Amino acid sequence: MIPVPGFAGRRVAVFGLGRSGITAARALKAGGAEPVLWDDGVSGRMQAEAEGFSLEDLTVADWSGFAALVLSPGAPLTHPKPHWTVDKATAAGVPVIGDIELFARAIAATPASLRPRVIAITGTNGKSTTTALIGWVLKQAGLKVAVGGNIGIGVLALPAPTEVEAYVIEVSSYQLDLTTTFAPDVAILTNISPDHLDRHGGMEGYVAAKARLFQAQGPQAVALVGVDDDWGWATVNALNARHLRVTTITTRTPPEFIDPTGGVPVADLAERLPDQVAAFEAGRFIIVDATGGRLVADGVAIADLAPARSLPGRHNAQNAAFAWAAARALGVSHEAAVQGLMTFPGLAHRMETVGQLHRQTDQGGTIKFVNDSKATNADAARQALMSYPTSFWIAGGRAKDGGIEDLRDLFPRIARAYLIGEAAGDFARTLGDTPHVIAGDMATAVALAAADARAAGGDQIVLLSPACASFDQFPDFEVRGEAFRAAVLNLGATPFVQG
Repeated sequence: MIPVPGFAGRRVAVFGLGRSGITAARALKAGGAEPVLWDDGVSGRMQAEAEGFSLEDLTVADWSGFAALVLSPGAPLTHPKPHWTVDKATAAGVPVIGDIELFARAIAATPASLRPRVIAITGTNGKSTTTALIGWVLKQAGLKVAVGGNIGIGVLALPAPTEVEAYVIEVSSYQLDLTTTFAPDVAILTNISPDHLDRHGGMEGYVAAKARLFQAQGPQAVALVGVDDDWGWATVNALNARHLRVTTITTRTPPEFIDPTGGVPVADLAERLPDQVAAFEAGRFIIVDATGGRLVADGVAIADLAPARSLPGRHNAQNAAFAWAAARALGVSHEAAVQGLMTFPGLAHRMETVGQLHRQTDQGGTIKFVNDSKATNADAARQALMSYPTSFWIAGGRAKDGGIEDLRDLFPRIARAYLIGEAAGDFARTLGDTPHVIAGDMATAVALAAADARAAGGDQIVLLSPACASFDQFPDFEVRGEAFRAAVLNLGATPFVQG
């Protein structure tokens, strides 16, 4: 646990008693504060009471006595309208903060000689894989690393600053909205596409929330920004105006272009690399370094990602570029960073091969079942669909704005689509003449997809990449992914073992 300083002997209101709220209360108490807890739900209050915390109905509390309000990231700060606790705090002049801000204050209070480095990752897609990948690379290089935040362990439940050399923290736009002094040593913005617009009042508010990751960075800090979208470039321009150390990451930069700000581009070898590395086979990705003013140092690329079996596709090549650049910023050698990329085991529900069926026929072939349940929007599903020449695609759930209209250029890659959940009808209309069937539920979709893949012959991919939230049929994307895994194994598929 990370004790939170600065509130000793003072009352701090904590609203929202999920994972982050309870953890924040524990950390505040460990730092000498007097946390006062409340939640609209009975179960959260019961857990807090069982742990001995003070409960007080914040709807009728005297807010003038609070030093701060620690707000759950699940409660709206501004849109669609401020949560009622925010209104009360604002009226009383009480600052509204979140668990990442408490973490930042704990780090700042640590003596400089003992202070660990902090790498923070945000973005619409890819942030969880990038976070886990960086943590893996640093650990393989021998550093004492703690990984958490919006992924896995709540940030304040991580080991104390004196016990680690580096924190690798995933942060959401909701969490960033509640920060003021968070200043990571390495700040990473993977990409930006429309998401959570209702919570941020539109796209500009969403982008502004993401950009808060860089707001308190000083001149010695490093900013790594994905620029495969216009919003990324706008962020880079704003950071350059502040004279920060900015490195751009792209999968789309032609080899003859060297970003004057410095960058670690990723290129498709079949189309984009110069002659001296064209011997690599088509369709494989490498990372090349342009930060020294050369696209390829001495004619040798940083890393050929073909052996990295847990990092398929262009989007994972971008994640690898972020991880390599972040590790190098912390002093990890090039060789150790590349070795970490090659041995990464992958994450559950992110392009995770969960099983395979081998045909006992003359034609042979293997059907691989890929769980990409984390793909809760069309842009994330795009990355998965682009990773394979063709796939039997399971999609659907509770759709985001725009549905799958933006994926129309990839419809020729879909052997057949199997649609589930609330979005099934709308997705069917968008798919039009693209082969599809409304399967309704996960088990039916998996069974139909497996049968069609078997009939197709050869090696095939059955891909769950829903392009939707899960909340119509499942409590979260993890449960949805486990339902896919169970359905696959129920077919008699062999669990896939990385190696």
